[in-house]
Amino acid sequence: MTNVLIVDDEDTVRSMVSEMLELKGYKCISAANALEARELLNKNTFELILCDINMPGESGLDLIRYSVAQYPETAAVMLSGVDDPMIAEEALKIGVYDYIIKPFEMNEILISTANALRRRQLEIDNKAYSGSLEKMVAERTLEIQKTVKKLRNALESSINAIALTVEIRDSYTAGHQQRVARLADAIALKMGLSEDQVDGLHLAGVIHDLGKIGVPAEILSKPGRISEIEFGLIKTHPQVGYNILKGMEFPWPIAKIVLQHHERINGSGYPFGISSDEILLEAKILGVADVVEAMASHRPYRASLGIDKALEEISSKRGILYDADIVDICLGLFHDNIFAFEEL
Repeated sequence: MTNVLIVDDEDTVRSMVSEMLELKGYKCISAANALEARELLNKNTFELILCDINMPGESGLDLIRYSVAQYPETAAVMLSGVDDPMIAEEALKIGVYDYIIKPFEMNEILISTANALRRRQLEIDNKAYSGSLEKMVAERTLEIQKTVKKLRNALESSINAIALTVEIRDSYTAGHQQRVARLADAIALKMGLSEDQVDGLHLAGVIHDLGKIGVPAEILSKPGRISEIEFGLIKTHPQVGYNILKGMEFPWPIAKIVLQHHERINGSGYPFGISSDEILLEAKILGVADVVEAMASHRPYRASLGIDKALEEISSKRGILYDADIVDICLGLFHDNIFAFEEL
């Protein structure tokens, strides 16, 4: 049964409206003022309030403001002898469904009551539907996020497996790619790159020397000085790595980062001798990290030069071969003991 609260300081109005609505099957409870109405609202559930405006004590408008805030699923219709468009507009703004001027026709009350209850039910149904839709969207979003995470994990696992093929052939650079990737990550984070950019840079770092799979193993592990021809073969590895990776669909420009990691901002790098703005930021970061790790590590053709020598190299070539901002951040990471190649 639909419960209706009738709030009016006139006994005759309360009685007349109650009798009429009860004949139509509504259950009516009456209150002579806002205070009584608040007590009834606290103890009962009402689908609709029919409320006067001018009453002793609290006004009907203030009562409706209270009911709309505390009982949002209770509809409200004003019954008032105040024929004022401004007050009617204010009533509608606070959430009243209709504004009926006294003296009123009985059919007006019946029609307004039916319309208010119908609108109330529609709003409740819409709210329930919206809540259900939001829940469904949240659940679907979570599923998609889980799927993306699995795909990224699978992608990273595949890239790590590819990286191992290079390190198995060249034992002296075992761990080099991982160390370079970690230093590149640290630089990128300090520069404020997005998490997504750092993820892409990390994976590029893990396989940046993939192209060395095309270089004869005896050259990679050759002790002593490397000839010009042999170095020429080694210099092909960024292009070879790019050729392997360019057909793979990554959400990051990994193939291009790998291709450019030996380019230098003054155009003296390889394979294309591009410069400055032509080089991806990620490739510039990777290039600095690669140089620092390579100089600090042991190689078959020389002993480790040490981290101090590596940092001296990028510092002396700052703004010439290497991006100045990247160099400054890299130097700060080591000087402030924020980063270190612990394995070395």
